[in-house]
Amino acid sequence: MADAVTPSTTNTAADHIPPRRLFCFLIMVFGMFMSILDIQVVSASLQQIQAGLSASSSEVSWVQTSYLIAEVIAIPLSGFLSRAFGTRLLFSISASGFTVASLFCGFASTIEQMIFWRALQGFLGAGMIPTVFASAYTVFPRSKFHIVGPIIGLVATLAPTIGPTVGGYITDLMSWHWLFFINIVPGIGITIGVWMLCDFDKPNFALLEHFDWWGLAFMAGFLGTLEYVLEEGPQSQWLEDTSVAVCAATCVVSAIAFFWRVLSAREPIVDLRTFTDRNFGVGCLISFCVGIGLYGLTYMYPRYLAEVRGYSPLMIGETMFVSGIAMFLTAPIVGRLMVKYDMRYLIAIGLMLFALGSYQMTWITKEYDFWELLVPQVLRGVGMMLAMVPTNTIALGTLAPDRVKNASGLFNLTRNLGGALGLAVINQVLNDRTDLHISRLHDRVTWGNAAAVETLNMLTQKMQGMGDAALMAMKQLSQIVHRQAVVMGYGDAFFMMTVFYFGLTVLVLVLKKPSAAVLGGDAH
Repeated sequence: MADAVTPSTTNTAADHIPPRRLFCFLIMVFGMFMSILDIQVVSASLQQIQAGLSASSSEVSWVQTSYLIAEVIAIPLSGFLSRAFGTRLLFSISASGFTVASLFCGFASTIEQMIFWRALQGFLGAGMIPTVFASAYTVFPRSKFHIVGPIIGLVATLAPTIGPTVGGYITDLMSWHWLFFINIVPGIGITIGVWMLCDFDKPNFALLEHFDWWGLAFMAGFLGTLEYVLEEGPQSQWLEDTSVAVCAATCVVSAIAFFWRVLSAREPIVDLRTFTDRNFGVGCLISFCVGIGLYGLTYMYPRYLAEVRGYSPLMIGETMFVSGIAMFLTAPIVGRLMVKYDMRYLIAIGLMLFALGSYQMTWITKEYDFWELLVPQVLRGVGMMLAMVPTNTIALGTLAPDRVKNASGLFNLTRNLGGALGLAVINQVLNDRTDLHISRLHDRVTWGNAAAVETLNMLTQKMQGMGDAALMAMKQLSQIVHRQAVVMGYGDAFFMMTVFYFGLTVLVLVLKKPSAAVLGGDAH
C-alpha cells in the first residue's frame, strides 16, 4: 500500500511550484513584455519624434534600426552571459540598464543622442527575453509547461501586436517623451523584485576567463550588418546603395569568420551544435517563419490604415487591438489543448488559420475598415497563439536543462531575424507590385476607356470655379489610380503570405512527436 502511494506523493512534491519562484517568474515576464513592447511602441509615433528632434525621415528611421541591431546582437550572447552571471545578476543588469537608457531616451534633445540611447536600450533590454524563455523550461517541472508556455508565448506575440495601440494612446494623451518615461517605475520595480526573489541558479564566473571576444566581434559584424541590410535594403535599391553594399560584404565576411570561430573555440559564444537536435532545429525554422508573419502583419495593417484610410496612430491602435484580444483569450485554451492533443496538430492548425486570415485580406479594397478587418485579425491572433506556444515547448521543452540557456538565445534570435526578413520582403513586394499595378492601370485609364473619361468629366465639373478644373481633375484621377494600385499591392502581399503559411504546414511533418512526459499529460 505504501509502495502505491509513494510515486504519487513524489510527483506532487516535484510538481509543486514555490510561490516565491512563481512570483519572481511573473515579474521577469513583465520585464520581457516591456522590452519587446518597446520595439513597436515607438513605430506608431516616429513622425512626432522626428518633429520633436528636428530630424530627417532617414535619420528618424534609425530610432528603430539602432534598437533592432543592438537587440539582435545581444539576444544570442545572453545564453553565455546567463551561464556566467546567473539569472539573477544578468536579469537585474538588463532591467536596470534598460530603465536608465529609457530615461535618457526621454530626455534626448538631438537625434544623435536618441540613436545612442536607443541602441543601448535595445542591447541591455534584450537579455531579458531569452532569460525568461530559459527560466520557463528549466525552473518549472515539465508537468507545468502547459501553464508557463502560454504565458511566455502570449507575451512574445501580444507585445509586438499591441505596441502600435499603446504607442498611439501614450503619444495622443501625453507626448512622445512618455513612450520612454513610462518604463522607469516598472523598470525599477522589476530590478528590485528579481534581485530579491530570484534563486533559480548560481553564477559560474569562471566561464568569463574564456570569454571569446573574437567570437563576439564576428557575431556583432554578422548579425548587425545583416539587420541593417534587411532594414535599409528595400528603400535603398539594395546593393545599388553604397552603405547597403558595404554592409552586405561585411556581413558575408563576418558570417564566415563567425561560423569558423564558434565551431573551433574552446568556449564558443554560442553553441550551434544545439541545432543538431531535430525538434529544436525545425522548431527554430518554424519560429523564424512565424516571426515573418508576427512582425510583417503588425507592419502591414497599420501601414494600410495610415496610407489608404488616413487613420491617426490612435485610430490605428484601436483597430489593431482586436488581434491582441484574440491572443489573450486563446492563450489559456492553447495550454489546455497542449495537454490533450499532439502539439504538432495544433501548430499545423495555427498556421492554417493564419493563412486563412491572410487569404481573406487578398480581396482588400480601399473601403476595408474595422469590421472588414475584424475576422482576419481574429484568425491571425488565434492562429499565432496556436502555432507559437506549442513550437516554443517542442523546441525548448524537450532539450536537456543544461542546453536550454544557450538554445533560448538562438531560438529567440530566429524569430527576430524572421521578422527582419519579413519586413524586407514585404516592403519589396509592396514597392514592386504597386509600381506594376500603376503601370497597368495607366495603360487602361486612357481616352478610349469610357469609365475613365466619365470619371474625369465628373471630377472636372466638380472642380469648376476652383482654378484650372481640367488640370485639377486630371491630378485627382491620377491620385485615385495610385491609391488603387497601392491597395492591389497590399492584396498581392497578403496572397504571398497565404501561400507561404499554407506551405509551411508541411514542416510540421518533420517534427518528432514529443513524449507525454513533456507536458505531464496524454497527448494523442
